[in-house]
Amino acid sequence: MELKHIAQREGRLSSFLLGEMKLSLGLMNKLKWGDSLQVNGQSQRTNYAVRPGDEIRVLMDEETPDYPAEDGFLQVLYEDDHILVVDKPAGMLIHPSRSRNTGTLANLVLGYYRRTGQNSAFHPLTRLDRDTFGLVLLGKNAYVHNLLQQTAVKKCYHALILGTLPQEQGTIDAPIARRPLPSLLREVRADGKPSVTEYRCLAYRNGVSKLALYPVTGRTHQLRVHCAYMGCPILGDPQYGNEASLALGYPHQQLCAKELTFTHPITGEEMHIQSAMEVSIPSTSSTR
Repeated sequence: MELKHIAQREGRLSSFLLGEMKLSLGLMNKLKWGDSLQVNGQSQRTNYAVRPGDEIRVLMDEETPDYPAEDGFLQVLYEDDHILVVDKPAGMLIHPSRSRNTGTLANLVLGYYRRTGQNSAFHPLTRLDRDTFGLVLLGKNAYVHNLLQQTAVKKCYHALILGTLPQEQGTIDAPIARRPLPSLLREVRADGKPSVTEYRCLAYRNGVSKLALYPVTGRTHQLRVHCAYMGCPILGDPQYGNEASLALGYPHQQLCAKELTFTHPITGEEMHIQSAMEVSIPSTSSTR
């Protein structure tokens, strides 16, 4: 990827990179040791004195990942030169780990890029638990990923819960903290970090509610913890569920990343993308 900018003022090269060109500090520091930063066709350091009319160029290549590209079905919902939005199935990890280097969304996305001749890497903005399914938004390079991180992304999840919440719509405001080590789970606790979830009931049948959940904050496991805290765990959730919520036979937790709304970091277009996946409950009873 190549970025260009014609300077309209004087200043250090670093101030243009972090300002007008919107590089992150980490990306700038990574690029400054090679020949990626140029002014008027000459490689320069970040303290170079730029003058009005100078052409700044930034050249970026993606590093080769240490995990393999894999062929397989990938549900692409939106794609352009800068971003990719896909549906992740339940049971799939987002990224390889030390113990598992294959079979993840990253492997499939990398395989897709290779098949379509794109020199892009795996830069997810939204991350889902292994058993949460639905939308994942990715930047195709580190620069766009940084811009996405500075963009407000409104998320809507659909979930099936056991029972009903006190009101058809409302807010769950309950701080979340990590349980004592070695546990990786979370819990509502007075000394936790502020955590807020808005919700709306979409349907109720046979003792099960379908909710639209809107995370205002982004704590780990927030939606699962908040639903369980309200006495209405997400169906099929093995960590935060109870005997009744697990007894209904769902093979995985019924939590879908359903909608994303954001401003495109390059074009400025307002984007609204919906998952092709859904949670559903038996239709033998009336909705509300």
